[in-house]
Amino acid sequence: MPVHVIQQPGSRLALATHDLLHRTARALRHWWPAVQTTPMPPARSEQLRTLADVLDVAVAAQRQADQVVAACGEPERVSGAVAKACGEQVVVYHRLRGMLGALPADGDVAEARERAARLLSYHQWMLHQSLVFACTANPDSRVEAARLTLNGLGAPADALRELRDQVRTAADAAPDEGNRS
Repeated sequence: MPVHVIQQPGSRLALATHDLLHRTARALRHWWPAVQTTPMPPARSEQLRTLADVLDVAVAAQRQADQVVAACGEPERVSGAVAKACGEQVVVYHRLRGMLGALPADGDVAEARERAARLLSYHQWMLHQSLVFACTANPDSRVEAARLTLNGLGAPADALRELRDQVRTAADAAPDEGNRS
């Protein structure tokens, strides 16, 4: 059963508690600003450049991702090295999606970021499914037929490259607005 301490006015405990609360409140007033402000998002030009940089990394990773997806569709058994590379590429695209989610973006930049996130999700899903198909212990005929049709990332990879080119062109054309804060 918990013991409740009743503080008598003027007791040492009451004075110590009051003093502690008073010092804490005074310290917080100096530490915590009176008015909380929301930081302004970066300028549009900075948003575009940052998004373009992430898309550059995503497009650069496509070559290996495309190769491992195609390797998962080969008729022979998938090697451990291919399976490991496929798993590593899943992680790469997962991290890139996380980076995209953390980017501040407004208006058309936010739309481009969301489209990029959908395309990266497809890449990650395709890599994962390729690995599942290739490493299934007892595949039925439908799974094996689907696996044998794997030959790369396909049209979404082209769409990601086109989006990267559009964002990079917009970033290069955007006037440098400097720091808006």
